[in-house]
Amino acid sequence: MVSATLMRFVSPCWKPSVEGENSSNGGDAAGRAEGLLWYKDSGQHVNGEFSMAVIQANNLLEDCSHLESGPMSSAESGPHGTFVGVYDGHGGPEAARFVNERLFENIKKFTSENNGMSANVINKAFLATEEEFLSLVKKQWLNKPQIASVGACCLVGVVCSGVLYIANAGDSRVVLGRLERAIKEIKAVQLSYEHNASIESVREELHSLHPDDPRIVVLKHKVWRVKGLIQISRSIGDAYLKRAEFNREPLLAKFRLPEPFDKPILKAEPTILVQKLCPEDQFLIFASDGLWEHLSNQEAVDIVHSCPRNGVARKLLKAALCEAAKKREMRYSDLKRIDRGVRRHFHDDITVIVLFLDSNLVSRSSFRGPLISIKGGCGVSGNGNT
Repeated sequence: MVSATLMRFVSPCWKPSVEGENSSNGGDAAGRAEGLLWYKDSGQHVNGEFSMAVIQANNLLEDCSHLESGPMSSAESGPHGTFVGVYDGHGGPEAARFVNERLFENIKKFTSENNGMSANVINKAFLATEEEFLSLVKKQWLNKPQIASVGACCLVGVVCSGVLYIANAGDSRVVLGRLERAIKEIKAVQLSYEHNASIESVREELHSLHPDDPRIVVLKHKVWRVKGLIQISRSIGDAYLKRAEFNREPLLAKFRLPEPFDKPILKAEPTILVQKLCPEDQFLIFASDGLWEHLSNQEAVDIVHSCPRNGVARKLLKAALCEAAKKREMRYSDLKRIDRGVRRHFHDDITVIVLFLDSNLVSRSSFRGPLISIKGGCGVSGNGNT
């Protein structure tokens, strides 16, 4: 059930939060906000180091992110590990903010009930978070009907007991930097599967799930969209395409379908990958699709490999913004002067989390420190340019 306190997630949040033994309430421990940029240049997690950065483009920042190092379970005797969540909102920030507060809590709950981490635990947590958000939509529906058109792409990574779990619903992406010893190079390995109608296999999946609907995907203005409305096929939220009760007045006409539907058009169930980590696995780059619009997998891996770890997430952001500026035949310095809202015409909100993997720490399943909880992405004021 959704408690009354969770209703606050539909109102703005500003400051990123950090809690843990190695954090404080101020300074760099909580990350820093400079205009449209929020960053946490470096920190320690159970399995190595990390770097985080977020840049805002929309009037309201729609990306949220979460990193946890420590207990992965509600039970004291449960496993410790590292959790990463990147939540790319659309239609508004409410779904991403909600998921940022609830998904990890649900993972801890189901890990405790299951007596361990598993793909099934993560799948259950996604579906439970979806049900909680849809319950919130039902409560808000009459007073705030647009909440039915708000959703979030959700990318999650968990490193626990030497095993990597990746779960994705939407079009964010995680890329592994892996050492190829024979050629002494770091190669990019994409670990997540994207649910975007621009991909032929996604269109085929939609047709197989909705065989009686010839218009389940529509090519509109040279872009494939589900029902002509949205590019992604999986998300948390987007209640108007999950339950017919939300696809009617008072929802705005542009979101309403002309014909009723009796089963969800979009899914919340993630695609999950589980694999054992090996010493060749050097780092993971988690990012919303805004980064991958401008950088290839290998370009991103090369930047992380060649730059100092401290501030490397910011380096990736700058590289993407330089490419965005170049595509519009302008200088990066000119792009930086463009304020939020207008900025969205040049690039999307972008969240990047780089997770370095120390093979000595990854292999120690009983390792118990350091503890940290950091939420980025809601800390940008938007009162300046970066």
